[in-house]
Amino acid sequence: MIDRTVNPAHAEPRPDDTAPRAASAVGHGGAPALSDPAPGTVVDAASTTEAIEADERRGQPPVLTLKGAQQVFRTSRGEVPAVAGVDLDVRPGQVLCLVGESGCGKTTTARMAAALSSPTAGSVLFRGKDVAAMDRKERAAFRRSVQYIHQDPYASLNPVRTVYSTVSAGLRRHKLVKNRHEARRVAADLLERVDLTPAEDYLDKYPHQMSGGQRQRVAVARALAMEPEVIIADESTSMLDVSIRVSLLNTLGRLRDELGVSFLFITHDLAVAKYFAWRGEIAVMYLGKVVEHGPTPQVVNDPRHPYTQALISAVCEPDPDLAKNKERVRLRSSDIPDLTDLPPGCDFHPRCPIYAQGSCDTVRPPLVRSHDRLLACHVVTRG
Repeated sequence: MIDRTVNPAHAEPRPDDTAPRAASAVGHGGAPALSDPAPGTVVDAASTTEAIEADERRGQPPVLTLKGAQQVFRTSRGEVPAVAGVDLDVRPGQVLCLVGESGCGKTTTARMAAALSSPTAGSVLFRGKDVAAMDRKERAAFRRSVQYIHQDPYASLNPVRTVYSTVSAGLRRHKLVKNRHEARRVAADLLERVDLTPAEDYLDKYPHQMSGGQRQRVAVARALAMEPEVIIADESTSMLDVSIRVSLLNTLGRLRDELGVSFLFITHDLAVAKYFAWRGEIAVMYLGKVVEHGPTPQVVNDPRHPYTQALISAVCEPDPDLAKNKERVRLRSSDIPDLTDLPPGCDFHPRCPIYAQGSCDTVRPPLVRSHDRLLACHVVTRG
């Protein structure tokens, strides 16, 4: 069993007991070395086995794949390339975190992955088959296997439906239960699984009678009802208080470990990404493109792309002594380029602190393997 004990000297616990315990450890200031467990970390046979299993999962065929996925919106001001050729693999039982500033295309990418919108170009593959080419039966199986948790728990639940009605809707639609009695029993089991106990106290409630954290747990239960292989969580904790956020992340982490569910986890907060996906991978997006992609420990503790470094340096440091000595990345500009008028060359070069004239402002860098990750940066990959 994974030890989930919180070290009181740190700000936040982590679902994986081999990961550093504090969100404040993100970045160069105070991040523990990967070879040295953080204080309070329990290193045992179970955690070692989990690390080995995580490595094995990386070698398995992906459940969900985005291949050159693009999404272009046509507006009166011209075409807006919200997502410009993204390649992602979500592997069995693994977490892939998609991080970046608001407006970088994370949610649009998630919607394409869930087939809620069709890519302008490229493809979405489930178990190796293009979702666009699926017949009705295959499409129904895909809908069951890939579930979506929305950002806003106040808008994602129907206000005139009870919790029972919301959670059991998919069960009844896909004929996974025989009658109302069985549907109520299964719905109660799902609520217990997401820590809404006793379940009977919640089944007949309406959304307005619950807190934001409770509503989001209902949304998680609704997703689990379909016994999915992949859950796409789109900023699913961003609207919750910190204490509730940690509790929900622990619940999701437990479900991942117990059920082997894969996650495409969307967040703008690298501390949350580190917390939830320590044994998974992080893909960093900027203006519709992935600029860095690799295992979470490497990306968080040793960021290579200047944009990733800037994101990590912006994470708040709760320890005043560490905050005083924390190295800050200074950008050349705080202005984000307009998607309808992108600069030539690298999209990040007008803001980049290591900008090199003659290459960064003329040629768009491809996403290539460099060292232990994928990077899109002329200067870093050249070095």
